[in-house]
Amino acid sequence: MNNQRSFFSNIDWVTVFIYLALCTIGWFNIHAAVFDERHPGILDFETNYGKQFLFILIAMAVAIVILLLESRFITALSPAFYGITVFLLMLVLVVGRNVGGNQAWISLGGGFRLQPSEFAKFTTCLLLARYLSGPNIKITEFRSFLIGGAIIGFPMLLIMLQPDMGSTLVFMSFIFVLYREGLSPYFLIIGALFIALFVTAILFNPLHVIGVIVILSLLVIFLMRKNKRIVYTMVAGLAICVVFVLSVKFIYNNVLQPHQKVRIDIVLGIKKDLKGKGYNVNQSKIAIGSGKLWGKGYLHGTQTKYSFVPEQSTDFIFCTVGEEWGFAGSVVMLGLYLFLILRLIMIAERQRSPFSRIYAYGAASIIFFHVMINIGMTIGLVPVIGIPLPFVSYGGSSLLSFTILLFVLIKLDSNRMGIV
Repeated sequence: MNNQRSFFSNIDWVTVFIYLALCTIGWFNIHAAVFDERHPGILDFETNYGKQFLFILIAMAVAIVILLLESRFITALSPAFYGITVFLLMLVLVVGRNVGGNQAWISLGGGFRLQPSEFAKFTTCLLLARYLSGPNIKITEFRSFLIGGAIIGFPMLLIMLQPDMGSTLVFMSFIFVLYREGLSPYFLIIGALFIALFVTAILFNPLHVIGVIVILSLLVIFLMRKNKRIVYTMVAGLAICVVFVLSVKFIYNNVLQPHQKVRIDIVLGIKKDLKGKGYNVNQSKIAIGSGKLWGKGYLHGTQTKYSFVPEQSTDFIFCTVGEEWGFAGSVVMLGLYLFLILRLIMIAERQRSPFSRIYAYGAASIIFFHVMINIGMTIGLVPVIGIPLPFVSYGGSSLLSFTILLFVLIKLDSNRMGIV
């Protein structure tokens, strides 16, 4: 009896409550997004909202099983979990079902499908935590950095072949984990610099961009001419930047798919295309804006009711929140996500085990990236890349993978006074 009381007292119930709140919000908004008057009941299992309720029940059952497992079992089997998802990522390239241009699904029958890329985020996080928490592993050493990068990069490559660029980009969130474990902040700065160069090279004449870079670099070299190390670094950096800027147009015209180029053009304001590729985002912004302060009320969203926004129960679920619950409801949802991410960081910092700390930062980074990109694309701040909103968007694979990701952390945290 004491052991049971101790077990339940160690569970972080605040995080569990946020999880349940987000799942409930998602379920009701899926009901609103795809409401069918022929099937009005929210528990009608012929509809997506009925299926989502089943997904929630399954996810909660899996969460309970995870909490009953031994933490060492999860840690020991992390390579096996990683290997299984890599195998599934290979399998989906052969037998996968193509949906929306991505061969990312394995049909399970009965209308249900499995998306291995969703689970690959969790298993990559798990194996990366195991590797980085190993003895004599320092991310600042080239060998450790290379192996850590390979753990992240291999599933990224397989997902890129589907091709699912949205899920591929999510793996970039692990840079925050590596930074927390000692990676130089210059990597973050360099990454931001190359993103800025990519955007400016598209918006402006590449030769003009190179001219500005050369002038600024020469100015720094002149001011720091007595420090040979900085001068050599600046010269090398200048050469890399020039090559990168000159290659942007080639990448943009020959590597990116036509629909990807159009989406970038729309975000950067180069094109409008309100009836084509920009239609989804434009209708999403109309829906969110029409909600005003308090929203139109549950099941009263006109953009939602008349299906103006495609994929509204999945990628664009946030516009349903904005239209029916208004600015106030949107703030509540964003507040829950902010609280959850801050809570996960707090949980990470109180861990005695390096494995648990690294895993916690990985979980927080994945959820943060999903929330920022998903909401960013619904309001037109980032290109549409098709990633779900954690715990809220419709989909069994998404909900189950995020549930496992979160409750493995809750289980590790419940055992934080031990060494895992």
